[in-house]
This record gives sequence, structure tokens and C-alpha cells, in this order.
Amino acid sequence: MRRVGIVGAGGISRTHADRWLQMPGIELAGFFDIAGEAAQRAVEVFGGRAFGTLLELFDAVDYVDVCTPGTAHAGPVIAALEAGLPTVCEKPLASSVADCERMVEAAERTGTPLFVAMVVRFFPQFAKAKEVLDSGAIGAPGVIRTVRSGSYPDAGSAWRKGLAITSYYADFAQSGGVLLDLCIHDIDYQRWCFGEIERVFARGMMFAGKEPVDHALLTLRFASGAVGHIEGSWAYPRGRFNLRIEIAGSGGIIEWDSRARAPVELALSNGDGKLTASGSSPTAPQDDPYYAELAHFVTCVEANEPFLVSPYDGLMAVKISRAAIESLENGKPVTIG
Repeated sequence: MRRVGIVGAGGISRTHADRWLQMPGIELAGFFDIAGEAAQRAVEVFGGRAFGTLLELFDAVDYVDVCTPGTAHAGPVIAALEAGLPTVCEKPLASSVADCERMVEAAERTGTPLFVAMVVRFFPQFAKAKEVLDSGAIGAPGVIRTVRSGSYPDAGSAWRKGLAITSYYADFAQSGGVLLDLCIHDIDYQRWCFGEIERVFARGMMFAGKEPVDHALLTLRFASGAVGHIEGSWAYPRGRFNLRIEIAGSGGIIEWDSRARAPVELALSNGDGKLTASGSSPTAPQDDPYYAELAHFVTCVEANEPFLVSPYDGLMAVKISRAAIESLENGKPVTIG
């Protein structure tokens, strides 16, 4: 039995805690949060204990899962690595390139495993698209387009009951807006599919004074000559979240759109011809991407195998996101150094 401790008790920690509790061979030891009452509320829901300090948590666990805001990733991650504890870090690896570089250096120096939770690589549809691309079935890759759109995030506000974590998203200096918090998923995925990115050009509403609306369009130029397009939005009505992927090659195209009918649909009748329940899911429960990414972390640590997402991948995703923000500010393409 391996024990895991979660650092941070905000929105994403709930998702991680729920998956840890489902995982065989894993015990959730508890939570640490600088807001002690938030950690205690998490314990009341998920069990374990509320740790008073990071060191107390480190002494009680085998793995560390850092779920703090991106601005507060570097400190606990580096401390966990230096304590020799394999660590999961929620995306983005950090909010600045400098902090990412410190974290990558710490992982290399200590030899301690560091996994960046870029969950889109574990969505079955996105993983299948990468598998088909790698098989050569659609020929040489030419263009990739992804869309990720939803409403302005307020995750964690109810959970923390007035501790105002929503200000994290509203404060661009902390969150990096839609480009760093949302589009980073697609930047990482497209780089995984098509290789290194040479430059990025961005347009969007981040600096348009339209808060709480944010919407961005990115064009990526890959070293191979291929082109990537990304659309990311926090401008959709509440309750809607859409995903789309298109990959075009010299011999074909791969497509998936979450707005289309899901491959699995259930409808129940109460016997008089009226529909009493209806539900659909594009994946089976065992394909849940958040469960899959954490299970992947455990499997790789136990087998001493490399992760699907490396610390360097996390660094590059932040570097390209920051370049996109620079492009949005100055209106020009930015070369990735």
C-alpha cells in the first residue's frame, strides 16, 4: 500500500482525490493547504488528515500530488523532490519559465521522478488520434487543429467557501488567462503530435477589457513545416464545454468533436413510453483520463520507467504559452528560443 498526500485543497484537488480513492494499492493520507480550514474541509469529504506543514505531509507519504495554483507549484514540488518523493504536479508546471527551469533542474539533480499532469494526453480520443497519426495511416502530418471552449472558470469558490480563489483566474498576472491555463493543454498535445514548435502567433481578448470573457486563437509553426491552430475560450455559456480535434495528413484526416453524438448512449423508459433517464458518455469509466494519468504515474514509478509527460515537456508547454502571451501583447509572431 502506497500513501499519497495532496498539497493544495482547491478545485483540481477534488478531482485528484476522488481518483486516488478509486485506485487499488493507494491510500490517501490527507491534505496540506496554507489555508488550514480548506485542508480540513477536504479531509471531511475524502478522509485522511489535515497536515500542519509540508514536512509533516512528507514524513507520512510515499508520493506527493501538488494541486496548488500554478504560481505556487515550484516551492512544494522542489521540496518534495529534494525529500526524494516521487511527485505529480498539476499543469501548468509553473506560471513562469524561470520556475519551470528550477523544477526541471531539481528533478535532474535529485533523480526523483516528476510527472506533469497534462491530462489531455490521456483522453482516449486524443490518445487514439496520436496512435493513428504515429501509425502512418494518414501519411505525413500537415495541419492540426484543436478547440477547447467553456465558460469562465470559478472552480473552487464553493469548495473553499469564500476564500476567493476565483481571483486567481481573474488576475492575469497569476493565472496567465486562457492562454496559460487552458490553451496550454493543446499546445502540449500538438507538440506531442507534431514535434518542436518554432514560432507562435496569437490573437485574443485577454487585454480587451471584457472580463470575465477570454478567448484566444493561436497559430503554431512547427520545425517540420507543419501548421497548428488552437482555439481556446472562456466565453461560452455556463454548463457547456466543447472539445474538437482535426489532424490532416498527406493521405487522410482524423476528426473528433465532443458536440457530436457520443458513442455510448443510455435511455430508460418507465414503462408507459416516457423517457425517465438519459445519459451518454464518450468513454467507459475505466477510461477516465484523470484516473488514467494518476495510474500512469504510479505504474511508471513502480517500474522505474519514464513518464509519458516529462518535466521538459512541462517546461516547453509553459515557454510556448508565454510566447503566445507575448505575441498577443505585441501583435507579432514570436520565435521560441
